[in-house]
Amino acid sequence: MRNNTQMKNGLTLCYFHLTQALLFSIVFLLAFSLSQNLSARPRIVPSDRMAINYSFAPVVKEALPAVVNVYVRHRTTRRRARNPFANDPFFKRFFGDSFGVPRERIESSLGSGVIVDAKGIVVTNYHVIQGASEGEIKVSLPSRKEYKAEILLKDKRADLAVLRIKTDGERFPYLKIANSDELEVGDLVLAMGNPFGVGQTVTSGIVSALARTGIGKGDAQYFIQTDAAINPGNSGGALVDIHGDLVGTNTAIFSKSGGSLGIGFAIPSNMVALVVNSARHGRTVQRPWFGGRVKTVTRTIAEGLQLPKSTGVFISSLGDESPARDAGLRVGDVILSVDNHVILDAKAFRYHFSINGTGGVVNMKVWRDGRKFRKTVSLVRAPEKPPRNEKRLSGNNPFSGALVANLSPALAEEIAMSDQAGVVVLGLNRRSFARRIGLVQRDIILEINGVEIDRVADLLVILQERPRRWRFMIKRGKNILSMSLGR
Repeated sequence: MRNNTQMKNGLTLCYFHLTQALLFSIVFLLAFSLSQNLSARPRIVPSDRMAINYSFAPVVKEALPAVVNVYVRHRTTRRRARNPFANDPFFKRFFGDSFGVPRERIESSLGSGVIVDAKGIVVTNYHVIQGASEGEIKVSLPSRKEYKAEILLKDKRADLAVLRIKTDGERFPYLKIANSDELEVGDLVLAMGNPFGVGQTVTSGIVSALARTGIGKGDAQYFIQTDAAINPGNSGGALVDIHGDLVGTNTAIFSKSGGSLGIGFAIPSNMVALVVNSARHGRTVQRPWFGGRVKTVTRTIAEGLQLPKSTGVFISSLGDESPARDAGLRVGDVILSVDNHVILDAKAFRYHFSINGTGGVVNMKVWRDGRKFRKTVSLVRAPEKPPRNEKRLSGNNPFSGALVANLSPALAEEIAMSDQAGVVVLGLNRRSFARRIGLVQRDIILEINGVEIDRVADLLVILQERPRRWRFMIKRGKNILSMSLGR
C-alpha cells in the first residue's frame, strides 16, 4: 500500500514537471516569435520606464546644425494722408522739401529654413521671403555665422522657396530629405526652428494626422498635422523623424491666440523634394498636366454611381488633347487612388498627381459602371497653346495699365486657374485706370462692345477704335460681370 502511494506521488510529480516543461517551451516559443516580429518592425512602442527615458539628444545634435534662421529686409513706402500744406513755401522753409512726402521704411521679418544640400541650398516658406529682392535676405547658422543668400526659386502654390547661400565653395551640414509617404499617424517627430526669435528651439510630438487639406490658400496644399509645438518664427523650419531626416517643412498653426495649441501643419517632404529638384535644374516647378477638372465625390454622387462609399474624385470635364483622355479616362469616371494612395478629395488628388513631376507615368484605380479597373496616365507638361503674348496695355481706354496674356493650359497651371482659354489679366499698375475701375488679377476679358475677345490680338484691335462708350464683360471666378463706361 505504501509502495503504491509512493508510486502515485512520483507519477504526479513527474506529470507536474512535464507540464512545467511544456508550458516553459510554449512561453519560450511565443517570446521568441514575438521578439522576431518586434525586431522586424521599425516602430517599437516603449514597454517600460527605461525605454521612456531615452533621449532625442543624438538626433538633435545631428540635425540642428542644418536648421537656420532666415532674415528678410523689406523696403516699404509709408504713405501719409494728403497734407493741405504740402506745397506751402512757409512750411517747406521749416520742414524742408520732404514735408508731406511719403517716407521709405525698412521692415524686417524672421523665419526659419533648412539646408538640404552641402553646397548651401536652403528651403523655406514662400511667405517668409515674400516681397524680398536680391541682397535683402540673410541666413544665420546655429554657429552664429551669417551669410547673404540669393533666391533660386519661389513657388507660391506650394508656399515654398529655395535659396542659395553665397559662399566660396564652403560646405555645410544638411538634412537628408526622407519619403513622407512612409509616415504613419503616431510616428514620433521633432520640430526645429526659431519661434518668436528667441533662438534655436526643438519640440517633440507625434504625427497627429496625414493628408490634411483645406488649410492653406493654394490648391497644392496637403499637410502633415503634428502636436509638436510650432509657433510664429518656426515657419520654414524642419520637421524631422527619429532618424534625423527631413519629413516636412513647418508652415502653419491653428491658433486663436497666436501661440501653439498643439495643432501644427507641415508641408510633406515629397513636395519639398519636387521644388528643390526644380531649383537645382534652374527651372520653375514642373507640375504634370491632367487635362481636365475633378470634383470631390459627395454622398449624392456616390449613390448615383453606385459607389460603396463617398471617396475619390469625379471627372467633370476633359480637354480634347489631355493625357487623361489619351489614357482612356472619360467624363463620369471616379479616380479612387493614384499610385496606391487612396484619394479622399480633389486636393489630395492634385497633390499625389503633381509630386511625381513630369516625364513618367502614374497608375490610377478607376470606378466606372459598377466595376474597378486600372489606367496609366502619362506625366507631361501642359502645352502653351496659344503662346501667351503678354502685353502691357496703355492709352485712353478702361484697360490702360493692365498686363494681359493669352490663357493656355500651361499658363493656367502656372497661376492655378481652372479656365484654360481667353485673355487673362496678369497684373495691374498701382495707379492705373484699369485698377480704378475695379479690374483684378485673374479676370478674364470675355467681350468688349459686343465683340468676343479670344486672343490678345483681338483686344488690341478693339482698343485702337477708341469708342465713346465702353461695354464689356468680365469673368471673375465663376461669376460673369458686366461694366459700362462713357456716354
